[in-house]
Amino acid sequence: MQFNFADCFEVVADTVPDRTAIVSGDQRLSYTTLDDRSTRFAHVVAAAGVGVGEHVGLYVHNQAEHLEVMLGCYKRRAVPINVNYRYGTEELAYLLADSEIVALVYGAEYRDIVDALRPRLTEVRVFVEIGGAGEPSGALAYEAALAGASTTRAFAPRSADDHYVLYTGGTTGMPKGVVWRQEDMFFATLGGGNPGGLPIEDPADIAQTVLVNRSQRLTPFLRPGDPEPEQFVVLALGPLMHASGQWSALGTLLAGGTVVIYTGRSIDMAHVLTLVERERVVMLTLVGDASGRPLLDEIEADPARYDTSSLQLLGSGGAILSSDVKQRLLAALPSVLAITEAIGSSESPVQAVAVARRDEAASQTLRFDARETTMVVDDELRPIAAGTGAIGRLATRGRVPLGYYRDAEKSARTFVEIDGARWALPGDMATVDADGSIQLLGRGSLCINTGGEKVYPEEVEAVVKTVPGVSDAIVVGAPDDRFGQRVVVVAATDDGAVLTLDAIRNHCRPNLAGYKLPRALVIVDHVERSAAGKPDYRWAAEIARAP
Repeated sequence: MQFNFADCFEVVADTVPDRTAIVSGDQRLSYTTLDDRSTRFAHVVAAAGVGVGEHVGLYVHNQAEHLEVMLGCYKRRAVPINVNYRYGTEELAYLLADSEIVALVYGAEYRDIVDALRPRLTEVRVFVEIGGAGEPSGALAYEAALAGASTTRAFAPRSADDHYVLYTGGTTGMPKGVVWRQEDMFFATLGGGNPGGLPIEDPADIAQTVLVNRSQRLTPFLRPGDPEPEQFVVLALGPLMHASGQWSALGTLLAGGTVVIYTGRSIDMAHVLTLVERERVVMLTLVGDASGRPLLDEIEADPARYDTSSLQLLGSGGAILSSDVKQRLLAALPSVLAITEAIGSSESPVQAVAVARRDEAASQTLRFDARETTMVVDDELRPIAAGTGAIGRLATRGRVPLGYYRDAEKSARTFVEIDGARWALPGDMATVDADGSIQLLGRGSLCINTGGEKVYPEEVEAVVKTVPGVSDAIVVGAPDDRFGQRVVVVAATDDGAVLTLDAIRNHCRPNLAGYKLPRALVIVDHVERSAAGKPDYRWAAEIARAP
């Protein structure tokens, strides 16, 4: 047995067979049921000729079947490929071709799109449709296929070198696949079999962690007398087609927790809070302000409506969680011990973390505690000294991806060797404060050059979002005859709020250098974001450039 997703999951399923693994709408799947159904799917794809290391496209909304298919692929030693269901036809065609899928599993609601793409999917050997009525044309019906398959784990030995692939991109470029070894992903991002505690040393050790340490993620934050939940129940608002949703779900399952899947097509915070109350959710994972502000609006409108007493930990990733939002969340959710934020990306493990506790003031800038495997480097890949104010690239060593799928040139730029060790440079820019903490500035590809000075949008956004009346905002550069580019805020406002550029500049001035202050403001009805809550910078740039 190795540090392979399927091997480790089977240990969990054998150890706690009757424990609830997934809650998805009206479905409740025990670990035994999830193991049986994923095993059946593994036999389905094997019978269809999907071989070891081959790719299976997964074009499915948030639902239990999404995780069944993923685990079934890993059991077969095939590789599931996440497909963004918000992509247009050409983006879909590009991703499916670039990823070289040989099988496609899709939701019945996407049947017409898949049928239109079929002539271009010449290498796909089998199509599998989830949901829908009757027998689909040219595809296997998921439930019927599973019903006829075996639940016997008759599989060849697996490897820690088996791949995990995550396709990312779409807001700043075409999708690209990041390739990881499963063992590296297991320890770098999925908690090492014991989230919050020491990583396990042998795959068989999971049997002990799922029985004894059900809430290790809470241990650093528990105070004397704080209750420990009997079962660690997690609800992540990031979709399963993206890193945040996948990593939360896989990490929870490989630690014996319960995954509550949000199955709605759009986020309804009343439903989210109903799930928290009904399922006694212990950890809720947000996507920055895109989740945090609507959640607060729903709670603060009627504080007594929902029982949120089970919540003890909030997490956030993928987008900024503003300081005022963190403080309001801690006030509105008295049972929450802490809010954790992480810097990470598809190309690297968690690089740095920030923790907001009830008795601490939240910083208005993006400051994080660096891990020992993280540093900030200059253009010559030399470490930047703390307290100098120099800007460099955030780098992480240790367990990092193998590279980008079918892109050796980009892989060589992103994954480099420094002093004999392999480091990932995903593109985040940062400085190192005198105390060694990291101040995140944003992605280098989004940098605004105004009068020769560099401005990173996320740094400005973190402050702009604390302006009274701002409900959401994106910062971009727009052409400027004098300075080359000017800093532009594209903002949505709270109902009835009147927002002016002067008000934003005055609010930002104590926290930002003068050249970083916004020089233009565009008010919009809403800010466009991806399904994962990430800002759509291409959309904002078009808005900012419009006459």
